[in-house]
Amino acid sequence: MADYIGWIRSKVGPEHIITNFAGAIITNDKGEILLQKRRDNGQWGFPGGAMELGESAEDTVKREVMEETGHTIEIHYLQGVYTKYDYTYLNGDRSQTMLVAFVCRITGGERLQENEETRELRFFAPESAPPLFNRQNVDMLADFREGRKGVYR
Repeated sequence: MADYIGWIRSKVGPEHIITNFAGAIITNDKGEILLQKRRDNGQWGFPGGAMELGESAEDTVKREVMEETGHTIEIHYLQGVYTKYDYTYLNGDRSQTMLVAFVCRITGGERLQENEETRELRFFAPESAPPLFNRQNVDMLADFREGRKGVYR
């Protein structure tokens, strides 16, 4: 089902719900990470997004990265599963977000300049990354910097 979250929100409004996401820590040969400046809040974060009904976390991260960056990716390993995070969206919707994070490499495609979700894409050295838009992304980056794999929170 496309737009699963929209469908759920049509039933429950802004009530606090659980939502599932997949995200990508995309690295290059220099060890840098690709970050996305988001159009919705103007802040930086890892590419990724909400799972749709019938998708696996792998399907979701590949689809979302293509939509937000223009790239196809290969998953190298599971970074972690991040589950105990609350987020309030700009429209007031509240969610406990559960995110499956993968470390990935670009295998093809052409980088987008911008679209309805992305203002900018840029590689950063992990230690020089700008502030990230939510606690999940901050923890993902910290775990990546520390070399932790298979994290669960």
